[in-house]
Amino acid sequence: MDVVVIGAGQAGLSAAFHLRRGGLEPDRDFVVLDHAPRPGGAWQFRWPSLTYGKVHGMHALPGMELTGADPARPSSEVIGGYFDAYEQTFDLRIHRPVDVTAVRDGEAGRLLVETSEGTYAARALINATGTWDRPFWPRYPGQETFRGRQLHTAGYPGPEAFTGLRVLVVGGGASGTQHLMEIADVAADTFWVTRREPVWREGPFGETEGRAAVALVEERVRRGLPPKSVVSVTGLPLNDAIRAARARGILDRLPMFDRITPTGVAWDDGRTVDVDVILWATGFRAAIDHLTPLRLREPGGGIRVEGTRAVRDERVHLVGYGPSASTIGANRAGRAAVSDVRRLLRRETADGRAAPAAPPAVPAPTPPAAFPGGAVAPAPATAAG
Repeated sequence: MDVVVIGAGQAGLSAAFHLRRGGLEPDRDFVVLDHAPRPGGAWQFRWPSLTYGKVHGMHALPGMELTGADPARPSSEVIGGYFDAYEQTFDLRIHRPVDVTAVRDGEAGRLLVETSEGTYAARALINATGTWDRPFWPRYPGQETFRGRQLHTAGYPGPEAFTGLRVLVVGGGASGTQHLMEIADVAADTFWVTRREPVWREGPFGETEGRAAVALVEERVRRGLPPKSVVSVTGLPLNDAIRAARARGILDRLPMFDRITPTGVAWDDGRTVDVDVILWATGFRAAIDHLTPLRLREPGGGIRVEGTRAVRDERVHLVGYGPSASTIGANRAGRAAVSDVRRLLRRETADGRAAPAAPPAVPAPTPPAAFPGGAVAPAPATAAG
């Protein structure tokens, strides 16, 4: 293959669209590998109570809009159906479920992508693996002694599972506040713990503010540090639901505890809280361990990226990583990565390496069947996306 794309979430599908639009054919010139059992990226694993109306912005994939989605339907169903329709419309031929175990240097400048369906030798790699597979669990003294239940956002089943229980939510991001507000309606009691005071954002959040936030995340990536989430620099939107929860005392934050006890948590000043459940809404880390053989990491622990290209290996592009982790950022990163990859392929061809087969005509998209929760409006194949 000329190009292997790992991951079929927002960023991976965007990259596949632009590869297809650029004249490369799936299963001949490029392949998209996805380890999930069905279309939808990480969205398919979201908890049922996260309805489409609660999603903090879902930017359409290039070339096809999502319109008329029912805000009361689970986001996993709406977006999963949209991604499925997208894959069919543009004939992207996603391979799933396929696990990628490692990417190594091969012969003649190719990358060997070792997978559960065999090894691919690629001239370039677009990595779009996201973060969902690497939930971050902090470690605190006494954690193993806790007699209650501990779980992470990745395994959050919805609020009903916490009925009548005393629940501690750890984490100051969007997921933590959403979990807390849902659970408070059914739990015996709730507590909220964060490392830092939460930052609430009032007023509109326009393009200027968005660019400034993304620039802060991008700066870390350029320095080779592990990326932070965009929300860590934007703060949390202060909407009506948040205001109501604050008025009820649900979002009265406690500082981070010092240790975990068999019955709850404790602080060095003598305070204790007994709980039945600790819910870690502590975020995720980039799922990039399969790239370890390429030695791309910097001393700071992250992969230094210019645009989407790994500085240590121009054949490798990371999309949906750091500043491109938002849905709109993933779209743009997919397009940018493909632009760079095509330049690399042309240069290698000019240097005397094998050229890809003549590109086929790119078909105009055919509208797929309607799916539950929304309709799609395909754009022409020549759309800018």
